[in-house]
Amino acid sequence: MNQGKILVIDDKKSVLSALELLLQSEYKTLTTLANPNGITSISDLKTYNVILLDMNFSAGVNTGNEGFFWLKRIKKLAPDTSIIMMTAYGDVELAVRALKEGATDFILKPWENNKLLSTVRAAYQLQQSRKEVSHLKQKTKHLKQLINKSKTPIIGNSKAINQVLKITRKVAKTKANILITGENGTGKELIAQAIHNGSSRKDEVLVAVDMGAITESLFASELFGHTKGAFTDAHGDRAGKFETANGGTLFLDEIGNLSLALQAKLLAVLQNRVVFRVGSNTPIPVDIRLVCATNCNLEQMVEEGLFREDLLYRINTIQIEVPPLRSRDDDIFLLAEYFLNSYANKYGKSGLKLNASAKKKLQNHQWPGNIRELQHTIERGVILSEHNILTSNDFVFKKQAFSVTQEMNITLDDMEKTMIENALIKHEQNFSAAAHQLGITRQTLYNKIKRYGI
Repeated sequence: MNQGKILVIDDKKSVLSALELLLQSEYKTLTTLANPNGITSISDLKTYNVILLDMNFSAGVNTGNEGFFWLKRIKKLAPDTSIIMMTAYGDVELAVRALKEGATDFILKPWENNKLLSTVRAAYQLQQSRKEVSHLKQKTKHLKQLINKSKTPIIGNSKAINQVLKITRKVAKTKANILITGENGTGKELIAQAIHNGSSRKDEVLVAVDMGAITESLFASELFGHTKGAFTDAHGDRAGKFETANGGTLFLDEIGNLSLALQAKLLAVLQNRVVFRVGSNTPIPVDIRLVCATNCNLEQMVEEGLFREDLLYRINTIQIEVPPLRSRDDDIFLLAEYFLNSYANKYGKSGLKLNASAKKKLQNHQWPGNIRELQHTIERGVILSEHNILTSNDFVFKKQAFSVTQEMNITLDDMEKTMIENALIKHEQNFSAAAHQLGITRQTLYNKIKRYGI
């Protein structure tokens, strides 16, 4: 016996009795109704899986208009319920009209028992499928909202950040491709999130891809997907980032780290808006809003032959430059207080405050690592603090940690990390220049920055 609920509406008691006898052994709940006016008084109408509805209720009337009237009412009251229309008049036009107006199926009287049972079963399964689809849509919408919810708000009242936010609000409403530039740690990903949240695609997902972390061998698979058996570890079909972001926003972070070969592949997809999974020749159309970010000077890279000019034009309809923290003096204390409260709650140290010496030290620091450095500095200070008042002694900056003049034991990793930090400071976060000074490739430099958390 199915757990389903069936409602039969017919003005003839003989029909109600026959259907009750036929269906009661198949379904847990069976309700009959002789007068359709009672439909509106059924408080749990939405819980019925299938409704069998007669087309005519007045003697001598066979137009079906009464049935169509109640069909519309039921569709409003219980939109997911399957409705089967019943009539003694075999009119093809009535059947077609009933289906167009939302009925699931059509039964002629007198019916064949087996055929009627099959029709009701099919309507019940359809209703269950609709219910599952509706549930999945609601779940997907909720998950998208959770994914799109920014973990860290954009904090600041300085003129520099307000100007950026003003531009962000303007461009968010458009379909333009956006390039976000700025030093490491300035919060470019938060600007990308703000653009997505302010766009017409805000109910869809924002998919972020760290281009510097994708190897050349996995680039196509990660971005365009692959089919089962396309390569050794391809144990099943997999959608790429472009497909996942379809209908939403694709955020390509650190796009300046792509090789020329990978730039060409990316350009082809952006031009055609079609991807091919690795191992497949089937084109898959994609509809995405493109937002890119980099800490590199792409114009200079174009001049040096390191970045394709046509790709730059493709991704750079509007450019947003995120200012470094040293240009946002008014925001340092706001950010510091935010992180202080956040980590105080996280580590169970409520009531922490900064004294004058701590504020002065934070104010005078140049913050080469920008907001990310400030965040880590405050977190370390909270963890190591022994009192409710944090002083300047609670904050030790990275560049002070391993001075060559200090008498201390340091590892090769410590020295390498310091050299990289100094090179980035010297060249104002220009990866190409820093890598050239250190005698390594940009990709190697990027990997080491990830490794050391710089």
